[in-house]
Amino acid sequence: MNMFIKGMLCALLVVTGVMAKEIVNVAPKEPTIIKNATADIEIFTSENADGKITPASIEKAFKEAGFIISANRDMNGPFVKQFKESSFDIYNLFTFYKQDTVLELVKKYPNIGLFAPMSMSIYTKKGEKTISVSSLTAEAMAKIIKAPIDDKTLHDLRTLVKQTLKKAMPNGSFDELPYGIQEAKAELVTSFSMEMDADEWEDQLEEFKMGFEGELAPNGFVIAGHNNLGDDFDESNYEAFDFYEVYSICKLPVIYTIAKTRPEAGAYAPCSLYLSKKKNEDMMQIGFPSVYNWMSSMAIDNKEDMEVLEAAQAGMKKILTGLTQ
Repeated sequence: MNMFIKGMLCALLVVTGVMAKEIVNVAPKEPTIIKNATADIEIFTSENADGKITPASIEKAFKEAGFIISANRDMNGPFVKQFKESSFDIYNLFTFYKQDTVLELVKKYPNIGLFAPMSMSIYTKKGEKTISVSSLTAEAMAKIIKAPIDDKTLHDLRTLVKQTLKKAMPNGSFDELPYGIQEAKAELVTSFSMEMDADEWEDQLEEFKMGFEGELAPNGFVIAGHNNLGDDFDESNYEAFDFYEVYSICKLPVIYTIAKTRPEAGAYAPCSLYLSKKKNEDMMQIGFPSVYNWMSSMAIDNKEDMEVLEAAQAGMKKILTGLTQ
C-alpha cells in the first residue's frame, strides 16, 4: 500500500510540474524593469492657480541663467487645429543649450549634438491649476552619449537646470513617477555616416541638407529649430570640426499621441539630429536618439503608442538611408 501511495504521489508531482511548465510558457512576457535605476526623466510641478508661471516666464529664467533658447513652441494650438481636441490648456516644447558647456562637452563626447539643444515640455493638463516641466536627468544623457555616469560637466549642467526651474517655479517640487525604466528594445542612438571629398565637402553638405529638408515634410516631419554649433565653436577658437549642425525635428502625431498619457515625453521632443565632420577626416557623422529611449524611459508598452513611435523611427531611417547610400 505504501508503495502504491508513493507511486501516486510521484505521478501527481510529475503531472503538476508539466501543468506548471505549460502555464509559464503561455503567460505573456512582462517588460523587464530595471530596478534601483535613477529615473531618466524628472517632472517639476508647481501650483499655478493665478497663472503667473507661464512658458514665457520660464524662458526668461533660463535666459537669465545663461542659456540660449532655440525654441519655445506652443504645441497646444497645433494639437487642436490638426486633431480637433487637446488634453491640455498649455503644452509647449522648449529647446535650449548652454554654449560654454556644449563646447566643454564636445571635446570629450563628439556626439553631444544629441542633446544640444536639450528638450523640455511645459504643460498644464486641461482644467488643472498646476504647471509642470519635464527634463532629462544627467544619468539619462550620460547613458545615451556613452559618457561616464558621474561625468562632472553633465551633473553641473543638470544642477543648473534644476536651480533655474526652482527659480522660475519657487513653490515647485519634483513628482514621483508611477513607473520604472524598462530595458531598451534596441539601440538608444541611430547613427549614419557618409563619405565626403576633402575638397568638395561644403557642396556635399549643402546638397545633403537640401535633400534632407526636402524629404521631411512629405514624411510628416517638421523642422522645429536649427543650431549651427560650428559657429559657436569658431567664436571660441575651437576648430576641431569643419561643421557641426543640429536640427530639432518633430512629428506632431507622435508627440500628440504619446503626450496623452506621458506629457513628460517632451523631454525627448523635438529630437536633436546632428551632422558633423571633423577636420582631416573624410566622413560626415549623423545621429539622433532613437524612439527606444521613449519606450524605455517612460515604460511605454501600449501597442498604439509603440506603433506610432516605431513608424517615426522607420521613416527617419528611410530618409537617412536614402541620402547616405
